[in-house]
Amino acid sequence: MDRRTFVLAAGAVPLWLSQALAQTSRPAIGLLASGSPETFATVVTGFREGLSAAGLAEGRNVAIEYRWAQGQFDRLPSLAAELVQHQVGVIVTMGGNVSALAAKRATSAIPIVFLTADDPVSSGLVDSLSRPGGNVTGVTWLAAELGAKNLELASELLPNAATIGVLVNPNRPTAEAQLESARSAAKAIGKTVLAFKAGNRDDIDKVFADIGPAHVDALFVTVDPVFIVNRVQIIESAAKQRVPTLYFQREFVDLGGLLSYGASAQDASRLVGGYAARILKGARPADLPVQRSTKIETIVNLRTARALGITIPPTLLARADEVID
Repeated sequence: MDRRTFVLAAGAVPLWLSQALAQTSRPAIGLLASGSPETFATVVTGFREGLSAAGLAEGRNVAIEYRWAQGQFDRLPSLAAELVQHQVGVIVTMGGNVSALAAKRATSAIPIVFLTADDPVSSGLVDSLSRPGGNVTGVTWLAAELGAKNLELASELLPNAATIGVLVNPNRPTAEAQLESARSAAKAIGKTVLAFKAGNRDDIDKVFADIGPAHVDALFVTVDPVFIVNRVQIIESAAKQRVPTLYFQREFVDLGGLLSYGASAQDASRLVGGYAARILKGARPADLPVQRSTKIETIVNLRTARALGITIPPTLLARADEVID
């Protein structure tokens, strides 16, 4: 290759990527998360697996700059700005639309790959799932669509349950839609929904103080970063109040929750790792359709069921992807 050909080839490298490569001998990924390393351990593991499948290993041929908001969501904009200042090659966001929007507001040049349970179109993250446009793409599992199934499982688990509580974050733009979906699903199976709202740790304490007097037969915790960050508090409170509780993610059940039905966060984050690797190799976010994670799993904790005096129906156990005992 002569000098002129080399110059032309170098000029074809996207500006954002050439800047990132100039900063270090290996490309850098910025990872922005609304929680802590502990609460996001599973998704980080899946993310690294996705990178590995594409031939990238942290510390060997790619660097990762971590920024953890530790549940303080108001820190996300400044943490995103730090990653922009470091001129990373791509920013990966975890913890819902709140993290992804912070990154999007911080840069229109550096590619962003999100992992969210929300609808990225209605929130303005992307133009459409098939043609995201701009510098943002990612992976979603649209968890709102799984809420009805959780109520059906609550009814199967507790056939005599009359009232099912639904915990939502009122600060979430989709909170009312989540509740309306739950009410419709409950009506179809002859149950009543009682809404409980919590936007922070103190609210969660108040909710569980109110659950006993409300005579709730079961509780479903909807998808929200606040609930992920505070999942130990929720699990312990549910055990103390002896209320059978269903969750949207297996990580709750691993820590002592009763049952979960939802997308595999680890599988979804593998897809995120794959997209981040493709972008580092030159792909444009606008050309990568938003992927929908399709691996759905049911996890049951028999120890918790016994502690609550609940017998899991054999048909439900047979369908479970994993039973913890």
